[in-house]
Amino acid sequence: MKKIFLMIPILTLAVALVGCGNSDSVQNESQTASSPAATESIADDTALTETSAREGASSANTLNVCFGDGGEPFTLHLYENETAAAIARHVGTENWRLPIYHYDDYENWEVMQYYDIPARYEIPSNPETVTTEKAGEVYYSEPNRIVLFFGDAEVSNEYTKVGYFDYTEEFKEAVENNPVLEGWGNKIVFINSTD
Repeated sequence: MKKIFLMIPILTLAVALVGCGNSDSVQNESQTASSPAATESIADDTALTETSAREGASSANTLNVCFGDGGEPFTLHLYENETAAAIARHVGTENWRLPIYHYDDYENWEVMQYYDIPARYEIPSNPETVTTEKAGEVYYSEPNRIVLFFGDAEVSNEYTKVGYFDYTEEFKEAVENNPVLEGWGNKIVFINSTD
């Protein structure tokens, strides 16, 4: 029993240190999560004011997102709704390594990407018609898809707001220069909890 209680803090620390790195355990998880079968399944006042003005944003609820294995982490600020809460809850139990199968052959590919979530995760949604998207906005689209706008756009679709990234040139470059995963033919986005 003492061994079990000793292992809990050690495992918690190990999970916290994984981050967006390219460790062996993350690599093993990635090969499973990135296969097609698994996917069925500025620090000035102006920037702070603009960030806090985003509708329904919660400063306490964030996720780390890396574009490509070993990529720099960017903070995804989550809105306070059931969809964002479900995504955070699922990511809190198991880091997500999601594939991008189509990234340059669909309408508006130059300003958006979508990431397929395995079907085993149930995500509630409350879609609304969205016509104007700002760079950095993140939405949920049924069935089990995260949509990221890394450029301003006018696209009429039914989406549920999930959150946003603070838009910077570094962020845009990370998304646009996300490398194709060697041996798989698709790009990867790695999402983990900040807790």
